[in-house]
Amino acid sequence: MTPAGVLADPRVRLGAGTAALLVTAMAARRKRVGADEAAAFRAVNDLPGWFYPPAWAVMQLGTLGAAPAAAAAAWLAGDRELAGRLLAGGTSAWALSKVVKRLVQRPRPAALLPGTRRRGHDAAGLGYLSGHAGVAVVLGAAALPRLGPGGRALTLAAIPVVGLARIYVGAHLPLDVAGGAALGLAIDAALTLVSARTAARTWPKDPCSGDLSP
Repeated sequence: MTPAGVLADPRVRLGAGTAALLVTAMAARRKRVGADEAAAFRAVNDLPGWFYPPAWAVMQLGTLGAAPAAAAAAWLAGDRELAGRLLAGGTSAWALSKVVKRLVQRPRPAALLPGTRRRGHDAAGLGYLSGHAGVAVVLGAAALPRLGPGGRALTLAAIPVVGLARIYVGAHLPLDVAGGAALGLAIDAALTLVSARTAARTWPKDPCSGDLSP
């Protein structure tokens, strides 16, 4: 089976997302920034200031408001199942990111790295993990199977840019973004499994064959 085929299994995605979340959370709890993470942060955070307007626009794809907006678009397109997935996934990623922040207690980059460039409104609260990255990943993962080739390419390009934009504005460190992406992946996989089990229980039985499979 190809790597893409393996990742298509929601159980694999759930395990991978959960494992990555735990690993990055344990690393972030040390309250220090390693040399490699600091170098990666500087490479993005030190980019020219004129990147800010497009970065700000892309960041909106990871806000809490992106979930109902995406759900409304799916609803208007006639895909009510996707609309529910988008709303549930986006709001769950946003809410759970707040819980994880309280557990890990990692500060924002400016408190850990002198000379951090902060652009736009200063991000309040704690750093790990990035709720923006979590929301972007869960929304993108839910929408990808319904999109055409062009839409998939655009979505796959936009998802990582949301996380990079959060580093660029000085709101998050790379581990924060990785943790957020892992949370989003795990949430989407969990919703996929729940949806599949619900469909299996509610699918009408064929009176002739006795087959319960959809």
